[in-house]
Amino acid sequence: MKRFSTPVFAVIFSLGASAGAVEYKIDLSHSAVIFKIRHLGISTVTGQFMDLEGTFDVDPKNIGATKGSVVIKTASISTNNAKRDAHLQSEDFFNAEKFPEIKFVSKSVRAVNMADSTCELVGDLTIREVTKEIILKVKGAGLLANDGWGNARAAFNASGKIDRFDYNLKWNKAIETGSLVAGREVELELAFEGMRPLAPEPAAKPAGKPKPAK
Repeated sequence: MKRFSTPVFAVIFSLGASAGAVEYKIDLSHSAVIFKIRHLGISTVTGQFMDLEGTFDVDPKNIGATKGSVVIKTASISTNNAKRDAHLQSEDFFNAEKFPEIKFVSKSVRAVNMADSTCELVGDLTIREVTKEIILKVKGAGLLANDGWGNARAAFNASGKIDRFDYNLKWNKAIETGSLVAGREVELELAFEGMRPLAPEPAAKPAGKPKPAK
């Protein structure tokens, strides 16, 4: 990525510059959906989904108007272990062949703190055709910048937790100590950067012909 000096790249648009919520398309190369789950009760396995798409609307003058949706391809799951990934794609877990997509659609925003650009995003998460409401804690909602290639960009991070049993992801196995191979609680860490084309600058009007000298 081309580097810019801080005054150019890190400029946050003034609140007064916003003319309402604007839609941004999620940039996959600068976004991530990461999950963490306990293993044997003593360690944590981290994974992520490598293929997703979606949009979100941002109005830095009105964080409460933030909304968005994302579609995640279940077959793109990666935990840096091919055998484990194949198991997660199987009927025991996501059944990627039958349920190829995970979906999230926002419904409302609450607990808005304009001082530090935080809020709680409430939405519906659908896995294996089971839809449950979840709450994501958002940090950085409404942070905007230009990228130098004719695009406006917006970014935010979010986190949350779900009980995988709520979505029929119930496979498990107990070991001799009584601990479960995989925990029920799943931690989510989301990072989204979106982009939209900037409006082209108006063309400069041609200079008029000079008036002849008197």
